[in-house]
Amino acid sequence: MKLLINGEERTFAAPMSVETLLGQLGVDSRKVAVERNLEIVPKSAYDRIEVGEGDRLEVVHFIGGGSGADDDFFEVAGRRFHSRLLVGTGKYKDFEETAVAIKASGAEIVTVAVRRVNLSDPSQPMLVDYVSPKDYTFLPNTAGCYSADEAVRTLRLAREAGGWDLVKLEVLGDQKTLYPNMPETLKAAEALIRDGFKVMVYCSDDPIQAKMLEEMGCVAIMPLGSLIGSGLGIINPINIRLIKENCAVPVLVDAGVGTASDAAVAMELGCDGVLMNTAIAAARDPIRMARAMKLAVEAGRLSYLAGRMPRKLYADPSSPLAGLI
Repeated sequence: MKLLINGEERTFAAPMSVETLLGQLGVDSRKVAVERNLEIVPKSAYDRIEVGEGDRLEVVHFIGGGSGADDDFFEVAGRRFHSRLLVGTGKYKDFEETAVAIKASGAEIVTVAVRRVNLSDPSQPMLVDYVSPKDYTFLPNTAGCYSADEAVRTLRLAREAGGWDLVKLEVLGDQKTLYPNMPETLKAAEALIRDGFKVMVYCSDDPIQAKMLEEMGCVAIMPLGSLIGSGLGIINPINIRLIKENCAVPVLVDAGVGTASDAAVAMELGCDGVLMNTAIAAARDPIRMARAMKLAVEAGRLSYLAGRMPRKLYADPSSPLAGLI
């Protein structure tokens, strides 16, 4: 019997259940999701559903795709989070560094990508062995998807793997800019919302598009600060501010943050949070940068709540002039 598993042809003696197949592959069925001939196999049916000659299977798992005051939180899809810093789990040198950096950041939400299990060495460690969904809210994302169909399929697999319906949608336009393809993003968002997902959506810094996504039913709007992984910071603060003023759901800057001051700027604009990955993972000292980002998000939030002084054209002495000698 020949099967195509994760794009690789493999030969087995006879038909068998999905559970038995995973066992023969050396894969822990509790940590993966399985798609058979483009249909997701429920975990509860692994021991009943058989695979046979010519079946095409995908076996996937999750990879590594600042806490404020106790009374300060933001709410997404009915869930409260006190940390307004969200972090990705990719680009670190290993899972140990990933885990330490996430802890240092104080983040409660971590994004995870969905990728094929390495069947040539299924004993390799997985992200969930170091960063537990019991300790953090996993936010499956669609990193690397360039069409609505790819994104929807990926998140359906993610839901099967972990049971999470709170997801981050991103549909990219090209590999050079990783800029969002907004027509495909809107199409995917509509399909996912109809399918019961709670969608946090990566989008362009266009207030009109952002409002359309909110009205469609997205639970959070995530406009880019600048290009993914660029470190250019917030290049269009006016539009980010307009999006925040126009949308009732949380607005979180996603992509482009390079250093702590960028995170503070995003929060001073009134954003509900900031999502970053490369800014921490690619720093010379990721652990120290994670702490810096935690503090920057907290400082930016406090600055926004405090309200900045008015800008003036001329100087205004801070010491009173009355009684001057």
